[in-house]
Formats: sequence, C-alpha cells, structure tokens
Amino acid sequence: QAKFWLKYLRRRRRYRLSVSMFSRLFQTAGRAGASGASRALEVQTRNAATLKTLSIRMRAIKNMQKITKAMKMVATAKFKKDMRTMENGLPFALPVLNLFQRLPVEEKAGAITYVAVTSDKGLCGGVNTAVAKQVRLGITAEEAKGNTSKIVVVGGKGVAALKRLYGDRFALSFEECSKVPFTFATASLIAERLSASGPARCKVVSNEFKSMVSYDTVVKHTFTVDEAHTMDKGEWTKAMDVYSFEPSIYEVWQDLHEFYYGCVIYGSFIQSTTTETAQRMNAMENASKNAGEMYGKVELQYNRARQAKITTELCEIISGASAV
Repeated sequence: QAKFWLKYLRRRRRYRLSVSMFSRLFQTAGRAGASGASRALEVQTRNAATLKTLSIRMRAIKNMQKITKAMKMVATAKFKKDMRTMENGLPFALPVLNLFQRLPVEEKAGAITYVAVTSDKGLCGGVNTAVAKQVRLGITAEEAKGNTSKIVVVGGKGVAALKRLYGDRFALSFEECSKVPFTFATASLIAERLSASGPARCKVVSNEFKSMVSYDTVVKHTFTVDEAHTMDKGEWTKAMDVYSFEPSIYEVWQDLHEFYYGCVIYGSFIQSTTTETAQRMNAMENASKNAGEMYGKVELQYNRARQAKITTELCEIISGASAV
C-alpha cells in the first residue's frame, strides 16, 4: 500500500510539471502572436500614412508643374509683344542717345544719383538681383570716396531689394509701371521728376537684351545739366557741331536735355522688360523640368512603399494559412 501511494504522488508531480510547462509555452506563444500582430498592424499603419503623404506630395508637385508650364506659355506670348515694342522703340531713342554719347565723360567728385530700372514681378531669374547688386557696388564705391548718393527706383522689385539697406537714400520710386503698356509718355513723366530733382551726376543701371538666353547688366553714364554747364566748351562744341539745330542749340538745350532723359529711361525700360520676359521663359522651363524630375523621384518612393505594403499583406495571409 505504501508503494502504491508513492507511485501516485510521483505521477501527480509529473502531471503538474507538464501542465505548468505547457502553460508557460502557451503564454509565450500568445505574447509572441500578439506582438507579431501589433507589429503587422503598425507596419500597415505606417505604410498607409507614408502612401497618403507621398500621394499628397505627388499631387502638389503635379499642380506646381501645371502652373509653371502655364506661366511659360504666357511669357512666350508676351515676349513676342515686348520684342516688337523694343524693335520699334529703340530706333526712336537711339539718335538722341548717340548724340549725347559724343560728349566726353569726366569723372568728378560730387553727389550722384543712381537710377535702377527693375521689374514689378519676380520669377524671372536674376535680372533684378543683378541690377540691385550693381547699385549697391556703385553706392559703396562712391561713398568710400566721400560722395553722397541718392537712389531713384523704377519697378517694385528694386524697391524691395534696396529699401532695407539703403532706404534713407531713396529720392524717388515708381512702382507698378507694368500694369499698363509702358510708353514714352510714362518715361517722360519719370524723366520730368528726375530732372526736377536736379542731379549733379547720374547713372542708369538696367539690363541690356542680347538674346533669349543672355543679357548684360550695364551702368550707363547719363549727362546732367550741371555736367554740361561745367564741361569744356571746346569739347562740347566739337561734339554738337556735327548736327544742325533749329533754333540754336543754346535755346533748345534745356528741352533737349529733358527729352534725352526720357529717351534714356524709355530705352532702358523696354530692353529690361524684354530681358525680364525672356528670362521668365527660361526660368519657368527649368522649373517645369525640375518638377518633372522631382515627381519621378517621389513616384518611385510611392511605388516602393506600395509594393512593400502588398508584400507584407501577402506574407501575413500565407503565414495565417500555414498556421491553420
């Protein structure tokens, strides 16, 4: 009887050990399954969020590309009009400019006025930045010599680029000149205000159109009334005697000088406008190309994330089927 109870206790102990061992195994498997399910859910959630973000970004890039293509088409149509205006307007202004270019240029000390010809709109490359840079360099050089300087700005972008550092030097500013077609009458109004300010020396900074892809930022010396009065009479007569004036040059000099200011501003503005339109075409073409490349990269990321999500779902389905 003692042997019987001893065997019974041993069997009971083995049974308890087996039950505890299997219960621990089931608990470990349950935790592993739960963690695996949570990880799968997390991967699905993360992939879903990534796909949604990438799809929104792809849509935004596509809309941006449509806008840049439309702006290029608008600039192309406007360029033909600006080119025609420049071709018709420059022969009107060049004779007077060539007349005054015969006068000798003398670098003298004294106050100077910089006329910056810029645009009212951006997204046209570095045309406005180049003009603002030349004005800054000129002002720095003149003030290093002890000369005072003033700024006259034509165009809103020039005001935005120069006002922060040189706002106290602003004498005149003309904005939104491109809202209506720029004519010689508008240039005459600007020239009248410039002539009324009585500059001792004057330089006009603008962009000179060369071709569809190139332009030059030039600083043109503009002769003022004060410079003409202090100029050597022999040199002045030598330059002007090649032309015949009726009435005499001395009677029409003041009116001729104001007309000269108008021609300088008109010629500079129409060339700057043509340069702006040509550079906007190039800038929008490059922007459309860059948007296309960016869309391709984001689309590749989207396809990879979508394929990873499909692969994960297939693995889960196969694992579930094999477990059953």
